[in-house]
Amino acid sequence: MAAARRRRSWAELALACVGLCLSTAFAVDRSNFKTCDQSSFCKRQRSIQPGSSPYRALLDSLELAPDALTVQLVNEVTKVVLLLELQGLQGNMTRIRIDELKPLRPRYRVPDVLVADPPTARLSISGRDENSVELTVAEGPYKIILTGRPFRLDLLENRSLVLSVNARGLMVFEHQRLPRNSQGPTEPAEGDGTPDEEAAGKADKPEENKEKDDSDEPGAWEEMFKTHSDSKPYGPTSVGLDFSLPGMEHVYGIPEHADNLRLKVTEGGEPYRLYNLDVFQYELYNPMALYGSVPVLLAHNIHRDLGIFWLNAAETWVDISSNTAGKTLFGKMLDYLQGGGETPQTDVRWMSESGIIDVFLLLGPTVSDIFRQYASLTGTQALPPLFSLGYHQSRWNYRDEADVIEVDQGFDNHDIPCDVIWLDIEHADGKRYFTWDSSRFPQPLAMLGHLASKRRKLVAIVDPHIKVDSGYRVHEELRSLGLYVKTRDGSDYEGWCWPGSVGYPDFTDIKMREWWANMFSFDKYEGSASNLYVWNDMNEPSVFNGPEVTMLKDARHHGGWEHRDIHNIYGFYVHMATAEGLIRRSGGVERPFVLSRAFFAGSQRFGAIWTGDNAAEWDHLKISIPMCLSLGLVGLSFCGADVGGFFKNPEPELILRWYQVGAYQPFYRAHSHMDTGRREPWLLPPEYLGPTRDALRQRYALLPFWYTLFYRAHRDGHPVMRPLWVQYPKDVTTFGQDDQYMLGDSLLVHPVTEPGARGVQVYLPGQGEVWYDIQSYQKHHGPQTLYLPVTLSSIPVFQRGGTIIPRWERVRRSSDCMKDDPITLYVAISPQGTAEGELYLDDGHTFNYQTQKKYLHRKFSFSGNTLTSSSADPQGYFETGVWIERVVILGAGKPASVLLQTEGLLENLLDFHHEAETSVLTLRRPGVHVSADWIIYLR
Repeated sequence: MAAARRRRSWAELALACVGLCLSTAFAVDRSNFKTCDQSSFCKRQRSIQPGSSPYRALLDSLELAPDALTVQLVNEVTKVVLLLELQGLQGNMTRIRIDELKPLRPRYRVPDVLVADPPTARLSISGRDENSVELTVAEGPYKIILTGRPFRLDLLENRSLVLSVNARGLMVFEHQRLPRNSQGPTEPAEGDGTPDEEAAGKADKPEENKEKDDSDEPGAWEEMFKTHSDSKPYGPTSVGLDFSLPGMEHVYGIPEHADNLRLKVTEGGEPYRLYNLDVFQYELYNPMALYGSVPVLLAHNIHRDLGIFWLNAAETWVDISSNTAGKTLFGKMLDYLQGGGETPQTDVRWMSESGIIDVFLLLGPTVSDIFRQYASLTGTQALPPLFSLGYHQSRWNYRDEADVIEVDQGFDNHDIPCDVIWLDIEHADGKRYFTWDSSRFPQPLAMLGHLASKRRKLVAIVDPHIKVDSGYRVHEELRSLGLYVKTRDGSDYEGWCWPGSVGYPDFTDIKMREWWANMFSFDKYEGSASNLYVWNDMNEPSVFNGPEVTMLKDARHHGGWEHRDIHNIYGFYVHMATAEGLIRRSGGVERPFVLSRAFFAGSQRFGAIWTGDNAAEWDHLKISIPMCLSLGLVGLSFCGADVGGFFKNPEPELILRWYQVGAYQPFYRAHSHMDTGRREPWLLPPEYLGPTRDALRQRYALLPFWYTLFYRAHRDGHPVMRPLWVQYPKDVTTFGQDDQYMLGDSLLVHPVTEPGARGVQVYLPGQGEVWYDIQSYQKHHGPQTLYLPVTLSSIPVFQRGGTIIPRWERVRRSSDCMKDDPITLYVAISPQGTAEGELYLDDGHTFNYQTQKKYLHRKFSFSGNTLTSSSADPQGYFETGVWIERVVILGAGKPASVLLQTEGLLENLLDFHHEAETSVLTLRRPGVHVSADWIIYLR
């Protein structure tokens, strides 16, 4: 069908937008989602006010083993006994676990998130009195003071208080109880259901070891939300703990929320909620839960950084309050406070519905240390295939094979690079995943072959809800194998989603994950090929007719666990199983690409995520920056937002600015709702198409830089896109900034996010730093706030003096067409006359960089008017034809001559051009191989 017959003009789209906006309220229906007051455990815990904790550590029960300390805790009101396990961990971390001493049944301990059991650092007792024990951690300058009554922990560094646990007395541990009107447990107990006599004796010999009968509170045994009933056979089982951070006023993390980067104080309002939900048309600047949850919080001041990793997969709320340190200290602890009792302090309170208390304290002391510590626990960002860093074109839905082919050709016709075209749910036969609609996509292999001939890929959606249909092989196999999630009565749990009535595979069961992974083999996923990749949507899980658009909490998973225990990790397991499937189909050779909407701590190991169903509004464009920055701080570097906005129709200026923003965010995909107008880039008016094309070309020119940044993230855990304060930890001006950011340590990006903008205020940090505008090459000194005039084509980006960036200047139709092209180095000289940078290269798609050490990692250094290339990692070797085409040196004087010296070859003079007005020196065609050691002298 001709393009003119099926595409609307931008004027028509504007009219469509008006009609759509008038007919639809583009805002979340808040009544579909709980507040803290509507979540019974949150309401119960929040009703507890700071004060003396009812918990006491029974110091006589303390046992010190080589890898951990254990001590019993007793609630002096209820006489319930718990067990605290305290571990020092190598790399300046501490782990705290608290569980019931004798639970009626085991409580859920989150598996599979940690990459391994973290190695411990020996604890030793270095002091003791009648109410406290001082512990020394073998590694590092840390001590831990365990106070008996009331129970609290204080971590010290060189006699300076770093962090306190339960200092406000807000610890909660609701123990399991016998079901009401029951004579015994309904399931086999791990122990005899009561604390042992010795523990009870240490708790002043109570008559019975159970809580007072406060379990008749609303929501304790059964909770209603709208028409949905949530049964609780073990009664209330929530846990909570408070942490006091003296000297800290700036805290970050705990995504996902559509809010500013710096977390706000929640006193008097709603806590931040972590509960993976399909939030239709989400609102901005509030603490409501969204699609993913990472229970990691970072705290920063000019002296140090701290992190708290709360390993719990149940619904979780986080309260943040501002305090002064003197209010939570008493006695000798005041002696350890630096700065006096009026030192500002942030208090953080975690509240989860079930599970145990399992928390890692990441002690830094620098933010880079925090990144390494967290990565050592949950893994690093998977190294993505190169194509996935290019541009992705998507919508719900490209109608048929002819539509896909025409869109593919449109990019070539308009000289716009693109790597991937995406298919949403309409591509499948009646939304039966792992199938194709035979009328729309009768020859998927031919379509994939066509894209492969252009060196492009296809992504198809595979959601984790399966149509209930006796003629659908996937459903019948899952049903017969018993791999669906169950109801509380033991039947297959069914809900409502895109295909209609659906079942939900139980991805917590390793047998289910194995089955799912095998489904991606080419013989089982008919019509698939090696250039087909996968998108997991709706994996919170989304249940249209469920409470809060998700699964009933009393649904049952493998092992008898309730959905309330595992909810936030469900999408993590879907992502894991899908990525494993793409690896297996290649025999373990090819790297996967999987995009997931839901996520948890550790999801970075499996691929990319995005910020969900945003809207074509300027505020949604702005919020994409702090949302991705927050995700990067907690390990999820491969983040992006739907370019143009998923809902509504953007005006041309907005979509242009979004293309410019997306070009400098890690994941770059345009996506839109089926009710919106078509918006392939070439449909823009000419005055907007040119700048849009230029933004896309800037993205592709920087692919060697992006790929190197992702290698760093993969190796060390450092975020690709990072807040300015990460690079400038002592510059308080940067602590709250989230409209500009750094890519690595080299590029500062301040996108234009206001309509009709004629200029932007850019903060250039760093005492004694210089910054080069990457378009004009004009040099600016920091620190300063610079007013920069902008036009429609402007993307304010600055290269930091002292860095070297590799680029591919020959932009082609896809990244695969460019991977053997020559490199241009951009050397930005610092005021000290120095610069450093690196380049990582491999084949861009296999695991050979790991299994066979087939990679190149080169280091470039400039000092004393000499540019040097050397190996950053001699273990790797990769055969490639890539060579150095040009060197552009910013901030350079004009030399008399330029000499190239290559190892084993004769010296030779290079041609050069010097632009005196901008102090830019361009060295033409050094012609050296990228893997060679060489030196260039400016004389």
